[in-house]
Amino acid sequence: MFTENILHERKQKDTVKRKVAVVIPKYGLLGGAEGFAAALTENLARNGSLEFHVFANRHQKGKDKEQIHFHHVPILPFPRFLKTPSFAFFSQRAVARTGVDVIHAHDRLYRPDLYTLHGIPHRIWVREIRKKHHLSLFDRATARVEERMVAGGCRYFLAVSHLTRDIFLREYPLDPEYVPVVPPGVDSDAVTGRGNEAERRALRRRFGISATSPLIVFAAMNFDIKGLEDLLQGLGRLRTRHPEQSFHLLAVGGDNRRPYMQAAARAGIGDRVTFTGAVPREELAAIYAAGDLYAMLSKFDTFGMVVLEAMAKGLPAVISGTVGARDLIKNGVNGYVIETPRDADMVAEVLFQALRPERNPLLSNAAMATAREYSWEKTAVKVAAIYEKIILAKMTPSPTGP
Repeated sequence: MFTENILHERKQKDTVKRKVAVVIPKYGLLGGAEGFAAALTENLARNGSLEFHVFANRHQKGKDKEQIHFHHVPILPFPRFLKTPSFAFFSQRAVARTGVDVIHAHDRLYRPDLYTLHGIPHRIWVREIRKKHHLSLFDRATARVEERMVAGGCRYFLAVSHLTRDIFLREYPLDPEYVPVVPPGVDSDAVTGRGNEAERRALRRRFGISATSPLIVFAAMNFDIKGLEDLLQGLGRLRTRHPEQSFHLLAVGGDNRRPYMQAAARAGIGDRVTFTGAVPREELAAIYAAGDLYAMLSKFDTFGMVVLEAMAKGLPAVISGTVGARDLIKNGVNGYVIETPRDADMVAEVLFQALRPERNPLLSNAAMATAREYSWEKTAVKVAAIYEKIILAKMTPSPTGP
């Protein structure tokens, strides 16, 4: 009789649309995590079987805004160490008032059901990536929220790459079964390959770039972390070693360009580098489509969504070994992974191989084929299956319960 009651209760609940809370400080704005959360949520919402509630301090509504409810969450920005714990506290309280079945956090929260790892454990980030010897008050507060989240019953930690997963499990030795790799995707209709010749020439004219020079695209908001210095050094060595190889680098992003213009001049390639400044996200697709190669030698990237977006436009990718998107790259097939990006000779040789006219079209076709395999639709299916497991687990009585 008890079992029959449980089954009847499940059947009744299954007729009610389940509510999912999506928690992130900035939703749908520029940035990897923000874009990831919006694209994933909007793809999941299209199915219509789930009701989504976004809890954010700032948000930008997408095309599926009618199917998604937005809730403002305050943040205490000052003193700075309160920023992370205040968002976690106010979000958790707002979510509890709404009453949801699944809490999907894209930022550190006290008690989510699942958390997408857009970064690595904060202590590792500070110590190994930022090279800071001491944790600031902000760092300690952020790490404390993270530690409470891991210890507080979060059921799944979704890693965007194997690189991210391995680092997370090094800091928090949890059961690997509950730390699956769920990479980001691209919209299927965005996989279009390179633009036609007229479009490519028009964009190059806009930035004063020769129509015949192979165009290398670099796009980032943080030039230091994304390894622009190493890329410039490698390109300088390429010009020295292979003077016959033409190329032009288009550096896209709003970071301070002055030190990198100076670095380009020191490397002897000042005339072959153009800085665009920040551009709207929608313009990036046209820039990729006008290029021949994407290069990003990041000091660290949990994934690097721009890599996949560039591949969707037919750009083979040259990335460092500390970019999570290395999961997608097959050396010499759709791009290259450089394990030692500070080795300018190695960078130069890889770029030379990637730009060879007989190789580049083959790499381009393979890059586009890879992008087709990584769609947001497929990512949404994987995440929806995890939501279902969480809902089922919550409905199943504990064997030690009454």
